Amino acid sequence: MKEYQERLTELLLEKNDQISSSMARTWVELLWDDFETTRAKSGREYKGAEMTEGIVRHWIEQYGAKLHEFAATNPKYKKFLENNKDTLN
Repeated sequence: MKEYQERLTELLLEKNDQISSSMARTWVELLWDDFETTRAKSGREYKGAEMTEGIVRHWIEQYGAKLHEFAATNPKYKKFLENNKDTLN
């Protein structure tokens, strides 16, 4: 799982130049956990880290450039990211 998350962190950094590497890693971990938790709560079968990587990769491709803006408006993520003020601006 660590290798998957490292690749996703690098991808997010390519997509968003407004966040630091530690903030990108935090985002990847939050998105990863959110997907797996939601899937488990819905009673769906676990399909492995490859599937989770694919979903998180898709989210990063679609929304990665604006994730830093989303955090300010979503209390679920804001509390995790507020302590990590490690931004580039």
